[in-house]
Amino acid sequence: MRRTDTITGHADRMRIGPWRGDPALALLSPTPGSPPSPDVLNRALASVADAGYRAVLTPALTFTEQPVFLDRGFSVHERLHLLRHDLFALPGTSAPLAHLRRGRARDVKAVLDLDGLAFDSFWRFDLTGLLDARQATPRSRFRVACIGDRIVGYHIAGVARRLGYLQRLAVHPEFHGNGIGTALIGDALAWCRRRGCVSVLVNTQEINQRALALYRHLGFSDEPTGLAVLALNISESLDK
Repeated sequence: MRRTDTITGHADRMRIGPWRGDPALALLSPTPGSPPSPDVLNRALASVADAGYRAVLTPALTFTEQPVFLDRGFSVHERLHLLRHDLFALPGTSAPLAHLRRGRARDVKAVLDLDGLAFDSFWRFDLTGLLDARQATPRSRFRVACIGDRIVGYHIAGVARRLGYLQRLAVHPEFHGNGIGTALIGDALAWCRRRGCVSVLVNTQEINQRALALYRHLGFSDEPTGLAVLALNISESLDK
């Protein structure tokens, strides 16, 4: 696996690493909420090219984070809904069939197998993606939903200052409609509120209508502008 590099400027920091373990595809991650300067972005792209990547992706970026990338030739790979919960009325944390417990190191393989069933090949986690989700915020929570000894769902939630993030939610397709997703979301929201958050953000693919309907049903509301993952072909970028 390729190593992760960091490109820095006066106030900029960009991380470069492989996308979900793909040696041909780089993930170029700016500091959240702080788009890079054109100079730092150009240096990062030069490093990506030198490392032999063929294409580069960004994480999901807000509307205000996107212009410097679009000006450099990036295009929209996929648009995402961004939703917010203000933590007033919370769903319950119990499901009729499953019980929730803390996720453990020995659960990782089962969680990754489940994640592969819940998401398409582009979005599913490998070990690096799972670890990145848990380390994306100063504090995080990893919970699994079990029926007996079988893991049938999980969530990763995070807190940064007074804002919470539902980083990941997955339920085994065989157990949709049994309240497991609701219980996991309720657990994440309650944990964020106990830690002083005023709201929680979550994003989901525009095509994932099941997840979108569930979030709206549980009190999430759509933000005025969504998110977008941007992409750039490296050979094309060298011509600019």
